[in-house]
Amino acid sequence: MTVSITSGYALSGIQSGMQGLRSNAAEIASADNLNGQGTRGIAQPLVEQRLNANQVEASAKVLQTENQMLGTLIDMKV
Repeated sequence: MTVSITSGYALSGIQSGMQGLRSNAAEIASADNLNGQGTRGIAQPLVEQRLNANQVEASAKVLQTENQMLGTLIDMKV
C-alpha cells in the first residue's frame, strides 16, 4: 500500500494525538492528582485530553476525505 503525503500527515496526527491522550490519562490517574497534590492540577490535563481527542478526530476525517476523493477519481477514470 502506498502512503500519500496527506495520509502520512494524517497518520502522524493520529499517532501524536493518541500519544497525548495516553500521557494525559496517566497524568489524570496519577496518585498525586488523585490526592490533590499534582503540580499542574487536574484541569490542564483534562483540557489537553480534549485537544488531543480533537486532533485524532480531525486527522481521521482527513484520511476519510482522502479515501472518498480517491474513490471518486477512480470512478471517474473507469
